[in-house]
Amino acid sequence: MDNIEKLQVLTGEKDGVILTVLLEDAEQFVLSYTNRTRMIPQLDNTVRELALIAYNRLGTEGESSRSASGESYSFDNAPKQIYDILNRYRLARVGGRVYETETEQTD
Repeated sequence: MDNIEKLQVLTGEKDGVILTVLLEDAEQFVLSYTNRTRMIPQLDNTVRELALIAYNRLGTEGESSRSASGESYSFDNAPKQIYDILNRYRLARVGGRVYETETEQTD
């Protein structure tokens, strides 16, 4: 089962185009944050989680919190556990360059 199918199961969303856009945006965020040029398998779940968070926030862009009917909700950028995973696979810059190995080793 690929990421689109998994997101469809998790969200109930039938429009694969929306989910594809959210997954692509999440992947670009992960690559940018980790200073990588290509995805590694260890980050696939994190990309899917970020896409799911983005899907759940559709319609609330720009809001930091919301209160209605006695219930209040606050929106974080992303949960700390996602940043913990991303930091584990983040590549450091040395002399303004990032050195990425040809083949990644698994944990």
